[in-house]
Amino acid sequence: MTGIEKAIAKAIYDYHLIEEGDRILIGASGGKDSTTLSWALARRLRWEGPRFTLQALRIRTDVPGGAMPKEAEGALEGLYAEWGVPLETVDVPVIGRLKPGKEMNCYWCATQRRTELMRYALAHGYNKIALGHHLDDILTTLLMNMVNKGELSTMIPKLTYRKFPVTVIRPLALVPEESIRRFAASQGWLNVTCSCSYGAEGERKEFQRRLEVLTGGELDAKLRMFHSLSRVNQEYLP
Repeated sequence: MTGIEKAIAKAIYDYHLIEEGDRILIGASGGKDSTTLSWALARRLRWEGPRFTLQALRIRTDVPGGAMPKEAEGALEGLYAEWGVPLETVDVPVIGRLKPGKEMNCYWCATQRRTELMRYALAHGYNKIALGHHLDDILTTLLMNMVNKGELSTMIPKLTYRKFPVTVIRPLALVPEESIRRFAASQGWLNVTCSCSYGAEGERKEFQRRLEVLTGGELDAKLRMFHSLSRVNQEYLP
């Protein structure tokens, strides 16, 4: 078992992410995070434990610079076939859905992608959606919400919607980005990241840099930040 798989196993156990009979839809972008997640969950299908099923869904958009080359698409499909995970691609006009007078941004794109994953899950009977957000994503969001919203909140490993019979899970919640980057490189996998002009040097990247400065890039420091969210000492808070 790899270090990444051990961290995923801990997250699954600690937060009860996978249960008997789950039908899990993976949000597959082709990037290092969702590809690593898909590989790990596919391997987990052969483990003893809760039995579940997997399918991956890739959202292809009309955002300039965000398209995956045809050759890369074929390589991605080959990987999922090798792992025994069905992969489907749907086209979504993210820019085409913009209302008059509104400007394109990363938040709008992410919202539209999430909406399509939810629609697909509901239409095809999936009770869980697995996303590739990792430890650094969670801590970056924490810092952004503290500074911009003045609230202590972030992405959580398991989010159950009140209005829909679907739960979002993040099995990579305890895995640092650097571990995923090194692992994906060692496997020789393609790594498709967003190269559109809307997200090249955005606010999130700035907060990612701040996180590295704050923690010195050390995993233990990042994990202590993460665990502090469930160890709140109310006596020493205003």
